[in-house]
Amino acid sequence: MLENVVEQLDLFGGADLNQQPEPAEKVLNGMYYEQSTGLFVSYVLGRRHFEVTPVECLGDKAWQEKTKRERAI
Repeated sequence: MLENVVEQLDLFGGADLNQQPEPAEKVLNGMYYEQSTGLFVSYVLGRRHFEVTPVECLGDKAWQEKTKRERAI
């Protein structure tokens, strides 16, 4: 005998839609200070884009110090 099974769909974004999968690894985007080389390095979607020395860097001294503290890799 065939039973009618009704499945109710949540069309307005329930709890299952709010959960996003955790990324497997952190993807770098932006400017970072690389401690091993002493360079400021730009990353785009996790790929190294370019690098500059602190002398060549366009940021002022305060920005460089903040980046060294907060975005060191």
